[in-house]
Amino acid sequence: MRTLPILDLFVIILYLVAMVAVGAWFSRKNKNADQFTTASGRIPGWAIGLSIYATFLSSNTFLGVPGKAFGSNWNSFVFSLSMPLAAWVATRFFIPFYRQTGEVSAYTHLEHRFGPWARTYAVVCFLLTQLARMGSIFFGIALSLQALTGYPMATIMVIVGTCIILYTVMGGMEAVIWTEVVQGVIKTAGAFIILWLVVDGMSGGVDRIVAIGRTDNKFSLGSFAPDFTQATFWVILLYGFFMNLNNFGMDQNYVQRYHTTTSKREAARSVWLCVYLYVPVSLVFFVIGSCLYAYYQTNPDLMDAVRMQVATERLPNGSPAAIRQLAATLQPADVGDKVMPHFMVTRVPAGLVGLIVAAILSAAMSTISSGMNASATVFSLDIYQRYINPALSEKKALRLLYLATTFFGLLGMLTGIAMIGVKSVLDVWWLLSGIFAGGMLGLFLLGIISRTTRNAEALTATLIGILVIVWMTFSAQLPEEYAFLRNPLHQNMIMVVGTLTIFLIGVLLTRLRRPKPAPVETVA
Repeated sequence: MRTLPILDLFVIILYLVAMVAVGAWFSRKNKNADQFTTASGRIPGWAIGLSIYATFLSSNTFLGVPGKAFGSNWNSFVFSLSMPLAAWVATRFFIPFYRQTGEVSAYTHLEHRFGPWARTYAVVCFLLTQLARMGSIFFGIALSLQALTGYPMATIMVIVGTCIILYTVMGGMEAVIWTEVVQGVIKTAGAFIILWLVVDGMSGGVDRIVAIGRTDNKFSLGSFAPDFTQATFWVILLYGFFMNLNNFGMDQNYVQRYHTTTSKREAARSVWLCVYLYVPVSLVFFVIGSCLYAYYQTNPDLMDAVRMQVATERLPNGSPAAIRQLAATLQPADVGDKVMPHFMVTRVPAGLVGLIVAAILSAAMSTISSGMNASATVFSLDIYQRYINPALSEKKALRLLYLATTFFGLLGMLTGIAMIGVKSVLDVWWLLSGIFAGGMLGLFLLGIISRTTRNAEALTATLIGILVIVWMTFSAQLPEEYAFLRNPLHQNMIMVVGTLTIFLIGVLLTRLRRPKPAPVETVA
């Protein structure tokens, strides 16, 4: 830990103040709920594309991806490779559907198809997914800033969260989008700055990095064997396709943006712009992780320092001997999330630290602000106005959105505080999002594709799907005598199996319901 130089502190404070100022600037336009949630449909497609890209490029990417590459390989990059196929499905089918219905909420359609229970179930799953996402991002940003400042992680979350709440509540969706445009540029520049610093400080340069990476199999995309019990290429590809389909197809964060553009064509262009930017830039973060691995392998004293830091955090009251003993047993996978913050503390020169921290802050703030706005919109439309007071005036609807945005911001902050001490922020996010999103996506696909499925079939399929998801998630906790009942598949398959279970069982029940055609009598 160290005290940040005045110049770096000035850059960070300037960035936070600027974000709040943007929210104050756009607050003048928020005269009604439509402006707050969709910016009245006047945002150009390129800005929406950069906004979606910035939402994808969260602090989970900024810190979690290099940590995964450092501790293992490029297996998680397969998630990015699945994006083009999911984007094609979304632009071909989902965007035209949403633009035609005109519904701001992604979940109103489910009530039209299957009844209020379906809409409520999807809303609950979405809100839980958002809490998991915001919490993991709060945790990621606090993890990095703690290493730089020495302040408690909870304190950092409160300070950063307050700034995010202020500019999101004041500015609404238009402020969120335009700040994300700026944040997308800042965080991309930050990634390339970190990459340059690591390579520049590496003895032997790129050739040495490649040699070490090849020797230790750091560039592998995973096994291509048809094995779904491990994080193989195919497991990550399937998980990535279904999760990105959920993101582009029914995540309120993205669906809400489709309504802020001027046309269906602009909305589709925004999705493809996000894909064109995110896939190569996410690769940069894997390259950073591999470069950091080579750097720390050639500087074993620095690697020992990281191990000691992690061991001290795991044994805060342990003796020096116990801490040293634990540190000696830690592997690269155990310290991955700590490496980039440690590199910034020890190797990044004064002046650049502030810029990189601003980039990490922008990575966190863009995703959290989007989650807050989308959660508030869903709560307002799908819960409050659906069940409590459907006849809200424009003034009261806007006030409700302000309060809901603040509430979900605070709840996300508390979720992040509860995550303090987890091993891998990226693994936690992938697990929680797969649990909550699997059932939601399966029900949505059933409603879109199977036009003859009725309420009873959909409800039955959803209940069975929930039971399958619960079993796959928690069966690993069963005692040894019941080991045969444990889920044999990798945890990322929860999303895939949960989605397919609801969809396929719904289709099967629909077919079983159809009466068989009467036999045709032939005339002799």
